[in-house]
Amino acid sequence: MNAPTDLQKFLAAQEKKSLLRFLTCGSVDDGKSTLIGRLLYDTKLLFEDTLASLEKDSKKFGTTGEDIDFALLVDGLEAEREQGITIDVAYRFFATDKRKFIVADTPGHEQYTRNMATGASNSDLAVILIDARKGVLIQTRRHAYIASLLGIRHIVLAVNKIDLMDYSQKVFDEIVADFQVFAAGLNFSTQVAIPISARFGVNVTEKSAETPWYRGSALLAHLETVDVDTALADTPFRLPVQWVNRPDLDFRGFSGTIAGGRVKPGDTVAVAKSGKTSTVSRIVTMDGDRDEAVAGDAITLTLADEVDISRGDVLADPQARPAVSDQFAAHLLWMADEELLPGRQYLLKLGTATVPVQMSSLKHKIDVNSLDHLAGKTLALNEVGYGNFALAQPLAFDPYRDSRDTGGFILIDRFTNATVGAGMIDFSLMRATNVHWQALDVNKQARAAMKGQKPVILWFTGLSGSGKSTIANLVEKQLTSEGKHTYLLDGDNVRHGLNKDLGFTNADRVENIRRVGEAAKLFVDAGLIVLTAFISPFRSERRMARELVGSDEFIEVFIDTPIEICMQRDPKGLYEKARAGSIKNFTGVDSPYEAPEEPDLVIKAAEATPEVHAQAIVAYLRAHGYLG
Repeated sequence: MNAPTDLQKFLAAQEKKSLLRFLTCGSVDDGKSTLIGRLLYDTKLLFEDTLASLEKDSKKFGTTGEDIDFALLVDGLEAEREQGITIDVAYRFFATDKRKFIVADTPGHEQYTRNMATGASNSDLAVILIDARKGVLIQTRRHAYIASLLGIRHIVLAVNKIDLMDYSQKVFDEIVADFQVFAAGLNFSTQVAIPISARFGVNVTEKSAETPWYRGSALLAHLETVDVDTALADTPFRLPVQWVNRPDLDFRGFSGTIAGGRVKPGDTVAVAKSGKTSTVSRIVTMDGDRDEAVAGDAITLTLADEVDISRGDVLADPQARPAVSDQFAAHLLWMADEELLPGRQYLLKLGTATVPVQMSSLKHKIDVNSLDHLAGKTLALNEVGYGNFALAQPLAFDPYRDSRDTGGFILIDRFTNATVGAGMIDFSLMRATNVHWQALDVNKQARAAMKGQKPVILWFTGLSGSGKSTIANLVEKQLTSEGKHTYLLDGDNVRHGLNKDLGFTNADRVENIRRVGEAAKLFVDAGLIVLTAFISPFRSERRMARELVGSDEFIEVFIDTPIEICMQRDPKGLYEKARAGSIKNFTGVDSPYEAPEEPDLVIKAAEATPEVHAQAIVAYLRAHGYLG
C-alpha cells in the first residue's frame, strides 16, 4: 500500500479535530464583523488576492483611516458596505491546529433580531461584544437573552475598543459586573470576560502587554479549549422521518437525520405517535450499510416489520419516548412586521412535520431589558412571549432544553408562506393523552335526516352597514316558513353573551370569530342550517371557520356593498363616531377589511332589495341540495 500523501494526512488530521460553532452578537458598532475579520487575518487564512481586495475596499468603504477595515471581510452585501452595518447573517470557516470553527456574524440592529436568532439557533457559544465606551446596552441584553433562550450555554463577554478607554481595568470591571447582574438568571454554564481591541488585535489571538492586569487567556485560546460538547450521541434516540424511501417493491426504508442518540441493527425502535415498535434490520447510507449511526448522521433505516410510518413521524427509543400532544407551552420570538394574533391559525413546522396551529393564549410578554413578565394580548416584531399553543393534530416533541431539533419550531404565515416566528417548547400540556372524543350513538347525519335537510354554515361577511344582518334575517325567515331548522348567530347579539368579554382590537376580533366558528360547528353537528352575520374582516379567520367543518358545509356569502353606501346608511352612527375618533379600530376606517377572494356567493346589496337577495340565497341552497 502506498504511503499517505501530505494532503491525505492533512485531511485525516482535520477530520479528527472538534468543531465549534459560535456567533458574535451585541449592539450596533460594537465591532462584531471586525473581530471575525481579525481572527481570519491573524490565523493566516486569507489568500493574497483577498488581502489585496480588502486593502482596496478599505480605502473605498472603510472606516479605519489608512488601516485595513477587517469588517469588510464579512460584510459582503453592497448595502452593508455602504451603510457600514451588518444586515444578514454571514458564516465563515476557519481552523487552527487544535480546532475547527464555524462563526456566524449577526446583525446588531434591533430590526434584524430575527437574523441574530437564526445564527444563535445553530451555535454552541456566543461572543457578546460590548463597546467599552458605551457599556451594556438594551440590545446587548436582548441578544444575551435570546442566546440563552435558544439554548446557548457558553458566553464570552468581549469588551471591545478597550484601547479607546486607555486599557482601563476599572472600565472593564464595571462593564463585567453590570452584565453579570443582568445575566444571573439566564442559566449560562460558563461566562468568560476578555478585554479586547478587535481593530489592533489586542487579546484576540495572543495575550497583549497592553493589559497586564488581565490574567485570562486570549480569545482564540479560549475558543480552542472551551468544552461545549453537547453529547447528542448520549441522549435518547430520535429520528424525525424526512421521507419514506421506496425505490422498488423490495425495499422500504425511512430516511432522515438522527437528532439524538445512536442506533444499531437489532435495536428496538418505536413510532412515537402510535407506539408501534419494530426492530432495525439495516442502516443504509450512500457509502453502504453501517454497523452504527449517531446523532448528525443522515441515514435510512429498514425495519423488520411492516409499520405505518410517514413523513413527520419520529422514531424513538421505546424506553425514552418523546411527549406526544396537541398542546404545549412555549416561548416565541416574533419575527414579522404584522403582529401575532392569538387565536389566528398559522402553520407550525417542527422537525419534518408541518401542521396548523394557533397560540391559544398569550400568558405574558418578556421585557428583555429587565426580564420582567408583562401583560399583553399580541406580540410585535422582535418581541418575545410565552403562551400555550394548540395544534390541529398531536405531534411528538421534546422540551427545547433537552433537544433543539425536536423541541424547536417555526411558525409560517398560511397566506404568504413567510416565517413569522421561532418557538422553543417548554413542556407538554398533555391534551392528546388525557382528553378523548366521546363516542355518541346519534351523529350529525342522523340529526340532519330527522330534519330533512343538509347542515351547513351560511357565513355572511361584509362591512358594517352592508346589510348582512338584514339579509341573513330574511333568509332565516324564509327557511323557517318552509319548515327548515335554523339558527342565526348575529355579531351584535353574540357580543351580549358568548363574547361579551371581547373588545375590538385585532386580537379580540380574531378570538371573536374563533369562538363563533366553534359554536357554528356545533350547530352543524346538530343538523342545523346555521347563519352567521359578522364583519369577520380577516381572510385567515374565515378560512379557519371553513376548515372546522366539511368542505361542503360552509358557504361564504360576501355582501359586497361599497363603503360609501355603508357610510350613507350608517344605521348605528358608528362611521360618524369612528371618523370623529371616538371609536377606535373600526373596520373600513382605521382597521382593514380583507374582502373574500373566492366567495361562494357574491351579493351586490345596492343592486336589489334585501328580499330579492334573500330569495336568491335560498334558491342557491335548494339548487345545491341543502333543503332536502
